[in-house]
Amino acid sequence: MTDQELNRAIQYVTASTSYGRDTVADILKTGLGELAVMAAHSTQQFGRDTLLEYVSQWTIKRTGQPEPLVREVLGCAGRWLDEVYEEVVKRQPELLGRSSNGDDEAEPV
Repeated sequence: MTDQELNRAIQYVTASTSYGRDTVADILKTGLGELAVMAAHSTQQFGRDTLLEYVSQWTIKRTGQPEPLVREVLGCAGRWLDEVYEEVVKRQPELLGRSSNGDDEAEPV
């Protein structure tokens, strides 16, 4: 995730919640940073719920923020990421190995 993308996520979550930008930025940088490390170094695959739970617990411990706040911020960021993902799938399905008609099968290379 680039700095520009991270800033868009911070803006989206700040506008969608009642939390200050600095609090949201700290939570998202911590949580998404750990997620990026896991993506780069983990050999295991995790389900979305398991991954969100791990990142939530990690972020709670690292930031010292209350659990409900962290879960709300990460949940809101997750919805933003889902929307971005869906938009990418619509615009460039080949990036994800999908055909333009929505099939989940990878096209032959």
